[in-house]
Amino acid sequence: MPSPPLFPFRSVVLGAFLPTLVLEIGIGALLPVVAVTATGRGATLTVAGLVAALLPLGKIAFDLPAGALSQRLGDRVAMLVAGSVAVVAFTTIALSSALWGLALGVLALGAANAVFNLARQAYLTEITPPLRRARVMSTLAGVHRIGLFLGPFAGAAVIAATSLHGAFWLGTGSALVAVLVIALVRPEPRADAPLPRPTGGQRVSIAAVAREHRQLFATLGVAILLVSAVRGARQTVIPLWGEHLGLDAEVTSLVFGVSGALDMLLFYPAGKVMDRFGRLWVAVPSMLTMAVGLAVLPFAHTAGALAVVAALLGVGNGMGSGIVMTLGADVAPAAVRPTFLSVWRLFQDTGDALGPLILSAGAALGSLAAGVWATAMLGGASAAALARWVPRYSSLANLVPPRRGRT
Repeated sequence: MPSPPLFPFRSVVLGAFLPTLVLEIGIGALLPVVAVTATGRGATLTVAGLVAALLPLGKIAFDLPAGALSQRLGDRVAMLVAGSVAVVAFTTIALSSALWGLALGVLALGAANAVFNLARQAYLTEITPPLRRARVMSTLAGVHRIGLFLGPFAGAAVIAATSLHGAFWLGTGSALVAVLVIALVRPEPRADAPLPRPTGGQRVSIAAVAREHRQLFATLGVAILLVSAVRGARQTVIPLWGEHLGLDAEVTSLVFGVSGALDMLLFYPAGKVMDRFGRLWVAVPSMLTMAVGLAVLPFAHTAGALAVVAALLGVGNGMGSGIVMTLGADVAPAAVRPTFLSVWRLFQDTGDALGPLILSAGAALGSLAAGVWATAMLGGASAAALARWVPRYSSLANLVPPRRGRT
């Protein structure tokens, strides 16, 4: 009997990948113009920065409620609710000319993104067999990256043809398409998929799940926080170091684009290695590569040297594509999967926000290089923590049998 396809068209491609792609295109179109729009509506640069920060803050604030919502309604319904909120958020930003409308819309979009990401991860975890899980999750991470990469270009084209508000209406359209696709696509049955998780019935609180798995979160969860902090720092460190060197904005953008392109190219190979050899074969090399890249960045004094380091960081990040979602799927108990993953994503999103703050603290204290080296140390610590704790909690940490004659 032939094995089913790795990416079933209805359940995975249309049910998760396509909605993710179009929604991330809308978010990618919004991100570059939030601060500009805020200043155009009367905000100072400081306030504009705070408005832009409402998107990640909204994700962090709603990570835990996202799990409760998905546990109660089911993953697909939660994705529909999140997509609908995103439609309203984008439309509010487009129709309102006040600063509060922009701030409220960006915050709501962060909340919707938290629910959508959590429900999407739980949905794919439920329908994907464990030994195909990493390829599915790494491809999902790749689709996410592609959407955010294409979004600014799509937004720029729409703005050039219309106005600044065109980027917001593009977001409304993308969120609406995502909702329609999820509503129209029904998952196809999979003979090899695990039984679906029941919804309703007795519900377990977030506090109870966190308490029951407190040792896992205090060890592997902290490792995930460190991984996310290093990845979050990578998004900020290249532009900051380019500014430190006095490079033109277009040169820095080109360097950042090259790093992002290398990152996107590696998502499927990363998943294949994880499914074939085990999670550690990707997790540890990825973080060590990023740690090395960050450690040598302060010695980059030219645009060419910065490009080489940025390429190394892109390769390191791409090597670990999907690793956080894959590990979360590996260790999440089926009965309370969304609630467990909401705590897991709280560690992830908190780390994403922590990385840039470490860099900013170094710059504020007078040494951006010190902040960069601090994040490099976090990269080394995350690799050590993953090597120590992943084998304890995931049976798929290492799938390579020991050599003959060795224990």
